[in-house]
Amino acid sequence: MNNQTHPYEPLTSQNAAVVLVDHQIGLMSGVRDYSISTLKHNVVALAKAARALRLPIVVTTTARDSMWGPTIPELVEALPGMEIIDRSSVNAFDDARVARAIEATNRKKLIFAGLSLEVCAALPAMTAVSKGFDAYVPVDACGTFSETKHQAGILRMVQAGVVVSDYCTLMVEILKDNLVPEAGPVYEAMDMDWAKLVGQISAVYAKK
Repeated sequence: MNNQTHPYEPLTSQNAAVVLVDHQIGLMSGVRDYSISTLKHNVVALAKAARALRLPIVVTTTARDSMWGPTIPELVEALPGMEIIDRSSVNAFDDARVARAIEATNRKKLIFAGLSLEVCAALPAMTAVSKGFDAYVPVDACGTFSETKHQAGILRMVQAGVVVSDYCTLMVEILKDNLVPEAGPVYEAMDMDWAKLVGQISAVYAKK
């Protein structure tokens, strides 16, 4: 498999971009591998952290006026003013406008999150690999309609050379240093309960 022999090259704020595919109300209602509240939290956290890291972000929907509805409002609110490209193609990379937007980022490492995992995230991620990009999928910022689809999607992506991870790991890898100015906004964006607790403990000790 490609990713077994590919040497590790870190994600950075200079080489990475995020592509958010079809986080739409109609598709969200069918998700069964995560709770809807958990998935919304993770997707929004990914978007906010990417903004805090100043990563290019591409957002797309499919058939929003006829089938799957608009982007979830929480994500729209997290990305004010962001253009959302609506398309008809199943694979987002098959749409010329989406492909141009991705290429315009000038980044070689692409982080794909989508509904559903095995189609909306996996197909463009695998296409990206075939085009010479490095593709990453944070599975906890994706969702699908059964556990079978979840597992099959992961297996297919790994076989194709896509790096499978979670959104927090990818964002802190890009952050790299906990003392840089972006660290506070990134951790705030990710909104992890345990990290908040650690921060509270640290604040107590800092006062002693």
